[in-house]
Amino acid sequence: MTYFDQSTHGHGQTSAFGAAVAKVGAMFSALADSWRRARIFRETYAELDRMSTRELDDMGLTRSMITRVAFEAAYGPKA
Repeated sequence: MTYFDQSTHGHGQTSAFGAAVAKVGAMFSALADSWRRARIFRETYAELDRMSTRELDDMGLTRSMITRVAFEAAYGPKA
């Protein structure tokens, strides 16, 4: 029985097709991550925005901080 390896060409190099598939996979993974982070931002922002000023104050937040807090929840603190 003969075995044919489609992923490499003799010297361990990935085929052009394999590289293209990997790039497309990475693109979809990045897109999914972007959508997930955007959803976290929107949900966090909406939840904080629905709170009263008193509730925000109890957490040590002001209304002007909502965008930054939501951004940090989704993307992490700014470097």
